Amino acid sequence: MKALRIDKEPAYQCQLVDIDEAQFEAELAPEGDVWVDVGYSTINYKDGLAITGKSPVVRKPSLIPGIDLVGRVRQSTHGRWKAGDEVILNGWGVGENHSGGLSQVARVKGDWLIEKPAALSPLQTMAVGTAGYTAMLCVMALQANGVKPEDGEILVTGATGGVGSVAVALLSKAGYQVVAATGKSTEHAFLAELGAASVVARETLSEPGKPLQKERWAGVVDAVGSHTLVNACAATRYGGVVTACGLAQGMDFPASVAPFILRGITLCGIDSVMAPIARREAAWARIAGELDLSQLAALTQVVPLSGAMDAAQAILRGEIRGRVVVDVNA
Repeated sequence: MKALRIDKEPAYQCQLVDIDEAQFEAELAPEGDVWVDVGYSTINYKDGLAITGKSPVVRKPSLIPGIDLVGRVRQSTHGRWKAGDEVILNGWGVGENHSGGLSQVARVKGDWLIEKPAALSPLQTMAVGTAGYTAMLCVMALQANGVKPEDGEILVTGATGGVGSVAVALLSKAGYQVVAATGKSTEHAFLAELGAASVVARETLSEPGKPLQKERWAGVVDAVGSHTLVNACAATRYGGVVTACGLAQGMDFPASVAPFILRGITLCGIDSVMAPIARREAAWARIAGELDLSQLAALTQVVPLSGAMDAAQAILRGEIRGRVVVDVNA
């Protein structure tokens, strides 16, 4: 089987390897009750950090990266899954504490899996991937907190990235007026095609700003963090809702309490890694029913397993538009 393998000693490296399945089980995947023949995985920002070693994402001396996968069960001792079932895995520490999806075969815990929606092909499922699933969790949180299309503009930061691009598409289709924030002046037409009503420059949000700013946003999907998230909160309208799911700019939050105690805004943390199964299934069911699949195709590129390391470098440089799917068998 072919796989990407990360070894942290003697020096951090990621390489494409051919590995015997018995060696894979013994060295890289000693735990798990389901064997999956992987069809596709993806490159997310966290995968970029893991593959390049830019951040201490990987917690094991050696493992296979890849925080998500879609595939077909080959063998199972788990009560829910049998050979032939098509399954999705997002998060649960794969690619960090457990070997993940950038491999032709995975050995994982059945409790981490959900059934692939019948309406999505395996390729489409990973075109959505963890990024798109996270975007839907953000949309669900906005709606659960009462944000309606008639309430006003919704800001999406990092709008050309994986989370942002799917969030723009989902929100616009649901009738929201979406304002996309990006630092890529060449991508305005792309964002308009996804449904963005207007675009703002990333630079207007990424520098330190006033603790309270002119009220504008009814809701926010933020995948960036740091000053961008702070400025989004500062300009959110009274009673508005901000969802935070990423840290592309930074993990810090140099903020004031003013928007929270003077405007009553809500800041919702969105975690895709350990989300309960019921929430995952609800998110994927909505994705299958609500996402425009023609838009999904337009924001997706497919690379072979041998191209995953280059894609990881590119995503950290901010050069990726939309989603990168990895065909692990190509």
